[in-house]
Amino acid sequence: MGDVAVTITRALELPRIVHLGPNLYGAAFSLMKLLPARHILDRARDDGLLEPGTVVIESTSGTFGLALAMECRLRGRPLVLVSDPAVDPALRRRMRDLGAAVDIVAEPADVGGYQRARLDRLAELCSRHPRHFLPAQYSNPENPGAYALLADELAATLGWVDVLVGPVGSGGSMCGTVAGLRDVLGRDVRAVAVDTPGSVLFGQRDAPRRIRGLGNSLMPPNLEHSVFDEVHWVSDREGFAATRALHRRHALYMGPTSGAAWMVAQWKARLEPDARVVVLLPDEGHRYQNTVYDDTWLRRHGLRLRRLPSRPVEVDTPGDGGPEWSWLRWNRRPLAAVVPKGAAA
Repeated sequence: MGDVAVTITRALELPRIVHLGPNLYGAAFSLMKLLPARHILDRARDDGLLEPGTVVIESTSGTFGLALAMECRLRGRPLVLVSDPAVDPALRRRMRDLGAAVDIVAEPADVGGYQRARLDRLAELCSRHPRHFLPAQYSNPENPGAYALLADELAATLGWVDVLVGPVGSGGSMCGTVAGLRDVLGRDVRAVAVDTPGSVLFGQRDAPRRIRGLGNSLMPPNLEHSVFDEVHWVSDREGFAATRALHRRHALYMGPTSGAAWMVAQWKARLEPDARVVVLLPDEGHRYQNTVYDDTWLRRHGLRLRRLPSRPVEVDTPGDGGPEWSWLRWNRRPLAAVVPKGAAA
């Protein structure tokens, strides 16, 4: 079924490029993680790492697991996904319906939370399945490498890009797309990262987070801090409200990482009217019908925000960022140049 897999997922993996304002464009994906999932599996196949009976094993609580489930089903590959209780039931059902075994860890680790606990379970499963392949989205260089295709698509469609805004989780999509754009366009494309309070990615301390796919409790090797010019921290309430606003204003039914990124990109486009700004909108909103798109759920959890903030608060260090939208001039520095050793979790 390999040819079928290529035909179906290649038809779904690239975004629709939509005009959202005078100088703002959105790359709206059905499922952005199809790009790295297909690319990683193709490279593994070409390198002889996917022999008959090889089990694909990965840790995920979001759409990378769904993308792998789609790819592995079409390729006839066994798949085991390690996740945690935060994965929503609808996504869990869909991955299992595609044939994936979904292993849920019950308790977080003392350091690194559920993501550390999932990686520990991953190691156990690898010992049980000597013939296995780990896509390892957080560390596999083929993850950011997959987004050269997106950079080519943006360049061909728009001609040029001045600023790229996008959410950061594994680091793959933003680091890979920015590198690809700078290479193919031969110009200095600026990169704006969207993170969330309580994420360690850009120097804050680990804390509970409600936005899935945005931020991280562990530092992924694929995240190159020196790629970024700015970092924005968007709260869960703001991200959810922005997701609803994106739907009302542009009829784009997207997930909350898309809403958070769009809110930042809107501000950036207004601030720099002569710059062409592109924002990555990673996935559609169908998984969030009973949460983000449900006013009752938002009120019950104290997450209803009636009005979006018009601008962020600028801070001098990651630790200065409050619970609401803040930003820092990162200026393409490595993490150690911004956060003293031992200052972040």
